[in-house]
Amino acid sequence: MNDDIRQLEPSALWGYFTDLNALPRPSKREQRATAFVMDFGTRLGLPTTQDDTGNVLIRKPATAGLEDRAAVVLQGHLDMVHQKNADTDFDFDSEGIRMRVDGDWVKAEGTTLGADNGIGVAAILAILAADDIPHPAIEALFTIDEETGMTGASGLRGDVLSGEILLNLDTEDDTELTIGCAGAVNVGASGSYVEEQPGPDDQAFRLDVKGLTGGHSGMDIHRGRGNANKLINRLLSGAAAECGLRIGAIDAGGLRNAIPREAFAIVTVRRSRVPALQAFIAAEAEVLRAEYAVTDPNLEVLLKPVERPVALLAPEFQQDLLRAVYACPNGVYRMSPDIDGLVQTSNNLARLRVDGGTYEILCLVRSAVDSEKMDLARALRGAFELLGATVTFSGAYPGWAPRPASPILKLMSGLYQEVFASEPAVLACHAGLECGIIGARYPAMQMISFGPTIRGAHSPDEKVQISSVQKFWRLLLEALRRMPTRRPQVAAFGN
Repeated sequence: MNDDIRQLEPSALWGYFTDLNALPRPSKREQRATAFVMDFGTRLGLPTTQDDTGNVLIRKPATAGLEDRAAVVLQGHLDMVHQKNADTDFDFDSEGIRMRVDGDWVKAEGTTLGADNGIGVAAILAILAADDIPHPAIEALFTIDEETGMTGASGLRGDVLSGEILLNLDTEDDTELTIGCAGAVNVGASGSYVEEQPGPDDQAFRLDVKGLTGGHSGMDIHRGRGNANKLINRLLSGAAAECGLRIGAIDAGGLRNAIPREAFAIVTVRRSRVPALQAFIAAEAEVLRAEYAVTDPNLEVLLKPVERPVALLAPEFQQDLLRAVYACPNGVYRMSPDIDGLVQTSNNLARLRVDGGTYEILCLVRSAVDSEKMDLARALRGAFELLGATVTFSGAYPGWAPRPASPILKLMSGLYQEVFASEPAVLACHAGLECGIIGARYPAMQMISFGPTIRGAHSPDEKVQISSVQKFWRLLLEALRRMPTRRPQVAAFGN
């Protein structure tokens, strides 16, 4: 299947994307991808370095006639979100992504595709390898661990880059030029609880919530899709009140930046209450399917008998836990009062695990306004501290403030209109981009983000549009050819 991808145009880009997707590259474990890129630059005879954080930098001098142009930083991240459907047999640690062509789209077989940000990285590799693409001096920056904490960008020193303009290739719609993004902070809650033994008359079940659409917890948070963690908590809370349900364990959600699609819990009820539990879950499943018929048409709620667990949550803790998760805001918190249609602040209840006497809850708060981001984080802390949890904030990174008067925006907007005879949408996004962190290190650097059309990022429905990649490639090459003259006060590239 992957050989079909190599036949697509532009063939160099798709070929490098296929090479990259043959390498397992989850966030925080991108060593095979960084080794591949290091070897790539070295084999080309280009200056190639890796910093202490793990980022790779490859420098390529300007082509003849463009030596006086502003040096450009081409930037993308090497890691990808690893998500798969529950019924997909796939080992992310040892297998390459299985890709296929479906009309005008490239998709994966039951897993995330890695087009975010593999297409951007592949485009940079194709430019570095080419000898027939006009361009100014290039600094190709490949960062690590963008998806779970912006670790690579956060570890980038402020004395490494000399480029005047940064082109971030991580936007997911080919009609858009992005000039701003949200910052974020992780909110984690954890603790321990008292367990009790189940009674001899208890019947155990596994409760599953699955088949939700999921998606990117920034770009898709406004679409009203179901969060499996919130839905299973709703079912557990209702069943506890109606049927005396007891909880043995919960395993719900996963990655901080993905809207949870699946959740399950091990529960018990007295045998005499089994019919009541089955009737309650069946009725509530119909209610949920009706509520989420548009956003999550494949939603399933399953209740199946299993072996009795060795322990249950003590009743008081169970009640406090369900209340805390109920109280946790999820989804859009506030829309931007300045930019129509832009989410300003949101929360994704990403992970809920309860088992063996310990629990952990993980949320990702995003906002374009740092003060509001931290205010929502403190609100979450308040809810979880009532549970007795230890609450931590981690992985905070700043937003990227738009500069609508930036010369690079004027250049790129004009090029877009010239090449495609239409105006691009100039906007800020609710996702996290590394531009905010890099911009803090290099405040004089002009930055803009663009890319091909990608749908379903961070979910097994991820796909990238073939014709859009061709459009993105055309704009990127034209931008490199048309970069402005270097500022006189900036030293020559490489000096």
